[in-house]
Amino acid sequence: MTGTFPTVTRHDDTKFVPMAARIGAIAAAHASGHDRDATFVAEAYEAMREEGYLALAVPEELGGLGATMRQVCYAQAELARHDGATALAVTMHLYLTLMQGYRRRKGAPDAEGVLRRVAAEGLVIATSGGSDWLWPTTTATPVDGGFLVSGRKTFCSQSPRANVVATSAVLGEEVLHFSAPLNADGVRIEETWDTLGMRGTASHDVVLEDVFIPADKIAARRPYGEFGAPLFAAVVHFAPVCGATYFGIAAGARDVAVKSTSKNAVRQIGLMDYKLRTAWWSLMGSIEELGDDYTAGAESVTTVMLAKRHAVVEAVEVVNLAMEVLGGRSFFRRSPLERAYRDVRAGTFHPLTPEATLVYAGKVAQGDPGVTE
Repeated sequence: MTGTFPTVTRHDDTKFVPMAARIGAIAAAHASGHDRDATFVAEAYEAMREEGYLALAVPEELGGLGATMRQVCYAQAELARHDGATALAVTMHLYLTLMQGYRRRKGAPDAEGVLRRVAAEGLVIATSGGSDWLWPTTTATPVDGGFLVSGRKTFCSQSPRANVVATSAVLGEEVLHFSAPLNADGVRIEETWDTLGMRGTASHDVVLEDVFIPADKIAARRPYGEFGAPLFAAVVHFAPVCGATYFGIAAGARDVAVKSTSKNAVRQIGLMDYKLRTAWWSLMGSIEELGDDYTAGAESVTTVMLAKRHAVVEAVEVVNLAMEVLGGRSFFRRSPLERAYRDVRAGTFHPLTPEATLVYAGKVAQGDPGVTE
């Protein structure tokens, strides 16, 4: 047995794992080329479109597959076992569709339309959340009927395939949250993505120059430098899916090590399994703790962020152990562990970072949910 998922799961948890595996096989066939050239994982996205994976988290009554957050995590972990860049790119779309489902349940009038477009039109949503989430430098200027938005957004994963970017801009002491169509006047993509790892995500810069955003397209507002409702909602859905993605990279590295080594490495393999299983239990436990009728806030953010931290930190250690088990063979570019070693390290940069997560959890415990980074 080489699998790393827990052997006991709820019956429907793995419902979408076979689909993720099929897409993952296609992604894996092209992964090394995209990594070498820093080109987008287009073949995998075409497979996702054909399979309906992009509508994975859209409720069935709106035309989607109706996956729960747990099911999305299982599917994403499987996809990441095959190619981390493909899984991370679509993480950004999937967590936003989960968030729209949450907003719909909470009565947001615009959420259902977004979800229907994802299912019916194949709408793909990118985000700039990782680059300027608390303190955006993009500015909004009031004009008749709306705002003109200007600025630069970095880390916009899947930008070559996305239709809109969910982002924000500063208006005085407020931050406005909205989505900008990537084909709108004044929007352009600058191909800046040349990085250590996750090269196939094509997380290029999106530049906005006097882009008109109608007033009725402002989805939410919050005070500058504070979480507020829109960021709480985003983070609660991002953290588990992100953590599952990095878990999947590590699980794939562990499987390579198990298949490629002798019985002399049994302790290291046992340690990898310990780290992977406790990380997965942490992620699934955090979702269980949220419950079905959760409200995104400081406590729920702490719950999922601590689990994400655990998954990411352990994923890095598992890949390190896998390389130790293989020894010098893992140092060659042809080794799948070489790419895993680079890709998994991206997990430490997503907000909240591992250290900031601990600081935030401590502040929340002391009654001060102020931001930390």
